[in-house]
Amino acid sequence: MKFLRDLRSVLNLTVVVAGLGYFVDLFDITLFGVVRRASLIDLGITDPAEILQKGLLIYNAQMVGMMFGGLIWGVIGDKRGRLSVMFGSILLYSFANLANAFVWDVNGYAICRFLGGVGLAGELGAAITLVAESLPKDKRGLGTTVVATLGMLGIVAAAFLGQHLSWKTAYISGGLMGLALLFTRFKVSESELFTKKMDPSRANPFLLLQGGRFLKYICCILIGVPIYFTTGILFTFAPELTAGLGVQGTVTAGNAILYGSIGLTIGDLLAGVFSQWLKSRKRAVALNLTAGFALMLLYGLVPGLTSTMVYVLSFFMGITVGYWAVLVTMAAEQFGTNIRATVATTVPNFVRGSAALAASGFAWLKGLEGLTVANAALIVGSLCFGLALLALLRIEETFHRDLDYEETAGSPQAAAQSHSST
Repeated sequence: MKFLRDLRSVLNLTVVVAGLGYFVDLFDITLFGVVRRASLIDLGITDPAEILQKGLLIYNAQMVGMMFGGLIWGVIGDKRGRLSVMFGSILLYSFANLANAFVWDVNGYAICRFLGGVGLAGELGAAITLVAESLPKDKRGLGTTVVATLGMLGIVAAAFLGQHLSWKTAYISGGLMGLALLFTRFKVSESELFTKKMDPSRANPFLLLQGGRFLKYICCILIGVPIYFTTGILFTFAPELTAGLGVQGTVTAGNAILYGSIGLTIGDLLAGVFSQWLKSRKRAVALNLTAGFALMLLYGLVPGLTSTMVYVLSFFMGITVGYWAVLVTMAAEQFGTNIRATVATTVPNFVRGSAALAASGFAWLKGLEGLTVANAALIVGSLCFGLALLALLRIEETFHRDLDYEETAGSPQAAAQSHSST
């Protein structure tokens, strides 16, 4: 079967190590959502409203850290190489997670999650850029799909282990996994497209502000916003959302994240394979967004759900927003080699950081008189999905694009088209 032959052809050391790195990345990102209540109660916070408030504070600290980290690691990746980011970022987030196990108050917790977020910001963008630049254009979608599928298993592992280990042990486990993975990276080679560049100083992130690139860059970010709205709001705060919906049975964040992350894993694999079959990144993402929006409305508007039905919906919503690998691949393909790592690193982290804006908007709306928690989530979600669909219409199809080109101070369209086989 051709698909299996193609899949075997992309399973090289670079792809597997990148995938394992993303596994640890998503394990650490997800862990707070799973251990949020248990860890805050252990720190002496018992009031449900305060648990929600402090939880949002710490969650936002992690997401803001990822936004800052995305900028830092992206520029380093284009100046010093993709591997330098993969080594530096893993060291920072591993030590931040080990330190997280020894915090004694909310402020220390938030600082550790901020530093962890800065470190975690470099992992995915560098991995996707390295894989995309090391594979033929007709295979790179499969390679990045393998990376994302392995990574999504990290969410499943965090959702499972976070419910069966103490929160301190869970953070220590994440830190040790990161340090263990560090040693596997010494055998991975740098991207040939990067090493053959004559002048690394041409890696100028301000090129993103010129020639229409900024609008394209913003569109790439907006397309991914529904992913982290779904995981950061609908899954992480599932107990609070369902409390006012008359759901029969108890809904826990751990189980919502677990079933949703299983769906995300399957969805990332399906989205990648589907985009290969359609030979289009845009059409695959459009189908995911449409289905995800419909399921969100079902989740928030249909009365009489049971806790089991909420978990089933979480699973299917996870599938629909499982287009993460396709999104980051599409973003990397939109720009030249000299700013590709900056884009591929900052886009996913600004997407993740958008969860802080979504969470803040959600927190503000739910405090308004006459709006339930579920209604607040639906309003924010509708805005996220609507903007994503509009942004998708504005970007180019890049499935067949040759990535061996650099951005210049002129218009990006001419350079991109001259290196595209479409």
